[in-house]
Amino acid sequence: MVDSEYDVEAGASVVGPRRILGIAVPTLGVLVAEPIYLLWDMAVVGRLGALALAGLAVGGLVLGQVGSQLTFLTYGTTARSARRFGAGDRRGALEEGVQASWAAVAIGFLIVVVLEAFSRPLTRLIAGGADIADEASRWLRIALFGVPLILLTMAGNGWLRGVQQTRRPLAFVVAGLVVSGVLCPMLVHGLAGAPRMGLTGSAVANLAGQVVAAGLFLIALVRERVPLAPQPRIMRAQVVLGRDLLVRSLAFQACFVSAGAVASRFGAASVAAHQLVLQLWNLLAMVLDSLAIAAQTLVGAALGAGDAPGARGLARRITAWSTVFAVMLAVVFLAGWAVIPQLFTADAAVLDRVHVIWWFFVALIPAAGVVFALDGVLLGAGDAAYLRNTTMAAALVGFLPVIWLALACRWGIAGIWSGLSAFIVLRLLAVVVRAVSGRWTHLGAEVPRPV
Repeated sequence: MVDSEYDVEAGASVVGPRRILGIAVPTLGVLVAEPIYLLWDMAVVGRLGALALAGLAVGGLVLGQVGSQLTFLTYGTTARSARRFGAGDRRGALEEGVQASWAAVAIGFLIVVVLEAFSRPLTRLIAGGADIADEASRWLRIALFGVPLILLTMAGNGWLRGVQQTRRPLAFVVAGLVVSGVLCPMLVHGLAGAPRMGLTGSAVANLAGQVVAAGLFLIALVRERVPLAPQPRIMRAQVVLGRDLLVRSLAFQACFVSAGAVASRFGAASVAAHQLVLQLWNLLAMVLDSLAIAAQTLVGAALGAGDAPGARGLARRITAWSTVFAVMLAVVFLAGWAVIPQLFTADAAVLDRVHVIWWFFVALIPAAGVVFALDGVLLGAGDAAYLRNTTMAAALVGFLPVIWLALACRWGIAGIWSGLSAFIVLRLLAVVVRAVSGRWTHLGAEVPRPV
């Protein structure tokens, strides 16, 4: 059963396909729910025209990077909670969730204050034009109030995954997104007697759903009946682990923000096409991450219980499954190259640029299957420092030189995705080398202190 205690005596030897899928399938629901909603949001807003879609792309890029920068609230909390859970300390695993939630609230309010002050110049910097920046800024000023709620949801996902409870997060996240999904077309297009708010209606719908999801995670934590007072010692330890995950996230965001900025310089159709395919990529990443998070949860528990051979066996099995699954997904998107993009836009210029990107997108999916699975293994092992260093190197050596050459030489959207391809391939080499070396199998209830 998924929500049962980790079997310390039997260790990872009892972790078969049923248990792995028992964690991965509900986690998949959590991970794909938001990208599916974002695609729905784009489809609703896309009927307003290319300018509104580009405004959503730029505003959504800024908001998305906020959450992506703070992945330690999910992945760091899972790593620490899973270790304690595997060592038989469920109360300690829950305390990690309490402290991560305090950190989420504090960081979230700080971000709201800073970005509300700088939202206008930030969107102008990314958009490269006043028309797109105006649309993006109006959306972003409303959506930013959801940041503390987004971070609370991230922390909640982290501690619940750590104690191997994956059904409740699915219910909480889906409840919030259903609220957003119903409100979005009503407020954007003025359906069922609602005011027609245009693009800003999308932001209001997002905010309403975030209130619901974050509230459910908070209620679940309170019901665990653990002390709710802040504990600076635990929060400091979380921040130490979070430091490396934050730097790693900065490398990701340098890539994706640069890609969005360069795409904007090629016009509204290019940035809309780039964001559409990027959202599909994010959807696939979440699908593949379901197995990666199963790896993170189970590998962390195995190492916490002192079972290094079991942890290595899990790493091999889950990576093989992820690779096969990724190849199957690549075949599906290859076959749907002409039909799938038309589900999201009828704009001929946007579709033309989407088809340029599509072949890069399909070719990268199998590589992503390996990269994401081994990322999960290494995150579960607390090997954040290695991931930090190699991701930074892939960004600096592979992606950023190509992306800015694409702008200088006017290579267009193909140049942007060439840089993204280099980034993925370099990360693939790095995680395979580390996994084969076995240097990540540190045992014990405590996550190894990053260097």
